Amino acid sequence: MANTMKGAMQKPSEVVDLLNGLLAYELTSIDEYTAHAAKFEDWGFAKLHARIAHEADDERNHAKLLMDRIIFLGGTPDMRTRVEYPQGESVRQMLEVGLQLERDNARTLKKSIAFCEENQDFVTRRMLVQILQDTEEDHAYWLRQQLELMDKLGEAVYLQAQL
Repeated sequence: MANTMKGAMQKPSEVVDLLNGLLAYELTSIDEYTAHAAKFEDWGFAKLHARIAHEADDERNHAKLLMDRIIFLGGTPDMRTRVEYPQGESVRQMLEVGLQLERDNARTLKKSIAFCEENQDFVTRRMLVQILQDTEEDHAYWLRQQLELMDKLGEAVYLQAQL
């Protein structure tokens, strides 16, 4: 079946390269969110810890989808490459880093979706649209919302609400 699919698609190796690029974003997000969740837990911010740990789990699910598709297309998932982002030292910085990572990932997803559309790889396209929806409507939206709350309430009040 995989051979039939490969023959039907015009540029499967380019799709695999795109998927590995997206995988780097997901793996970076997993690393960032796992580190941030650990810091939030250590600092006593239980609500932030729970939400960011949940985000890391979502990113793991995205990574699994990408790896499965890469393997199906005859490629090898690149588990080593990461996208360089600062870790952030404060809650605000960590939320800002997460938001920037999500926005950059969304831009890359949109380009990859367009490529898949042009090359008639509708299965990969559908999967990427699902990941994009999670990225924009859940992850990035929530991070942006938290930063706006921090601005409106003040950092001290916001952080107190996260205990």
